[in-house]
Amino acid sequence: MNIKIAINILLGLLAAVILFHLTIIFKVIPYNIAWGGRLQSDSEMYVFETISILINLFLALILLMKGGYIKSVINRKIIDIILWAFVVIFILNTIGNIFAKTILEKSFAILTLGSAILIWGILRKKKLTH
Repeated sequence: MNIKIAINILLGLLAAVILFHLTIIFKVIPYNIAWGGRLQSDSEMYVFETISILINLFLALILLMKGGYIKSVINRKIIDIILWAFVVIFILNTIGNIFAKTILEKSFAILTLGSAILIWGILRKKKLTH
């Protein structure tokens, strides 16, 4: 798969995930379906959701740099190290989602595993193809 296609798919997934977290913050969706059903209060929810949104925005920024959509202010090797860290995070998150309390969050295991595979594929390519 072309790196640009993989990056575009990931950016779309990240946009959807950020939208999901925003719906939790604005209480469109109850927070007890997220974070393994372990959140106990609104204040916990705001902290966890804000951190999640910031991490997803950071990953999107890294992907935009990797794809050449924006000027990279970070060395390419550092970008790759960050992306490898996200592969590990997504694999661990997949395991966590499998053991979540809610069916909705269990289903996110597919999303996190897919994200890990897409990033791994991006990293396995030697150079960006246009």
